[in-house]
Amino acid sequence: MLLLVADENFNNDIVRGLLRHKPDLDIVRVQDVGLRGADDPIILEWAAHEGRVVLTHDAATMTHFAYERVRTGKPMPGVIEVSDDLPIGQAVEDILLLAEYSGKGEWEGQVIYLPLVK
Repeated sequence: MLLLVADENFNNDIVRGLLRHKPDLDIVRVQDVGLRGADDPIILEWAAHEGRVVLTHDAATMTHFAYERVRTGKPMPGVIEVSDDLPIGQAVEDILLLAEYSGKGEWEGQVIYLPLVK
């Protein structure tokens, strides 16, 4: 199962929905681990050190810095970019599908865009 970290602006309703459906899901929010207000490169560095895939709505800067880490050969366990207009229920289902059926390291160096299916 994937280890997840939600960036600071990630929809907390989605986080609550994930935990409601899978209480043992290993997910933290950046503000819960002392990274409130941290820039994206710092969050990505922390996520790489902890082996956590980043959940974000930020398709502009977070994904840019994620690809930059990959380009420079730095570890990047993965980013899941969730569209802002994706219904919460579908976001929860798609993230749980990825979390439960992905192996550790499977998304290394990749950015996944949700929804999985349109």
